[in-house]
Amino acid sequence: MADQYAQTGEDSKTTEVPAIRWEEPPEGPVLVLLDQTRLPAEEVELVCTDASALVEAIRSLAVRGAPLLGIAGAYGVALAAARGFDVDEAAAALAGARPTAVNLGVGVRRAEAAYRAELAKSGDQELAAGAALAAARRLHREDAAASAAMAERGLALLDELLPGGGHRILTHCNTGSLVSGGEGTAFAVALAAHRAGRLRRLWVDETRPLLQGARLTAYEAARSGMAYTLLTDNAAGSLFAAGEVDAVLIGADRIAADGSVANKVGSYPLAVLARYHHVPFIVVAPVTTIDPDTPDGASIEVEQRAGHEVTEIAAPQVPVVGVEAGGGIPVAPLGTQAYNPAFDVTPPELVTAIVTEEGVVSPVTAEALAELCARSREVTTS
Repeated sequence: MADQYAQTGEDSKTTEVPAIRWEEPPEGPVLVLLDQTRLPAEEVELVCTDASALVEAIRSLAVRGAPLLGIAGAYGVALAAARGFDVDEAAAALAGARPTAVNLGVGVRRAEAAYRAELAKSGDQELAAGAALAAARRLHREDAAASAAMAERGLALLDELLPGGGHRILTHCNTGSLVSGGEGTAFAVALAAHRAGRLRRLWVDETRPLLQGARLTAYEAARSGMAYTLLTDNAAGSLFAAGEVDAVLIGADRIAADGSVANKVGSYPLAVLARYHHVPFIVVAPVTTIDPDTPDGASIEVEQRAGHEVTEIAAPQVPVVGVEAGGGIPVAPLGTQAYNPAFDVTPPELVTAIVTEEGVVSPVTAEALAELCARSREVTTS
């Protein structure tokens, strides 16, 4: 769901509703988002005219997913600059909107650095805003290219680990074009397997409590014509026990220097199940998700979300007798406390491989990740 600035070649194409795009109507530039909270029932777009609106969209998960958050953060800085708002204030608000996803801060800093560099050079606010926008568009293009590279490397790894095709892949949360400038991370690998005729079944965890698997991954799988089956999160164990899983593919919101992986809560139990059942557990994420400044899993800040996401289910958007539209329907006694971490952390010893656009790390060690990041920096600066 990439816009015109995220094309990677002749075969690249946009879908009907891009996940994110920059527009410049007569009244001023805006950032347009596909509201992922409304999927799959309806495709509705949000129009952000300032960084505060984008911050709210990020916090509400209208826009989400590590790579796309980086892109959104960069565009948010550009939007603030183009509309004459305080760029420092906007950047700080955007970077802090979701603490676990490292890509968000990366995108914000890249656009802000471009803005500051041009402002110091020319002193021209308009030129500086243009530099921030160019940085955001460049990040968008890079992510699309990274997505394609990860899909290719991930499929090659699957074929190496599981020769003969017929892959049965279990995935968690949502990692497709809704989280990326291209076709995604883990989902992009499964999609590549599907296109190559080597995907037998995509098992889709519903992903409690906000159902990103049921609402979003199933939506993308259906649109792509993939063979997929939805399951409740707590049914994954029986699926492993039945021998129906060949590999687990997930994305990541932050990878610590030691290889610990923060991803949507529920990922760690899958890693434990995969290890017990001798099934590869593969993480697919761009190099920008690796955070050398976070030494280990214990140092990753895990976002805690509101308890009502657990104690209530979302009400329909249209009014129903006795239920407030857009509110919640209680499924637990009034006053029930809820434990609702947005992420959990999988230790590196449970990760078979980390697939990035720059290469595959296996076994996952701090030394191997540091070498990969160093190679990536060399490519970027050369």
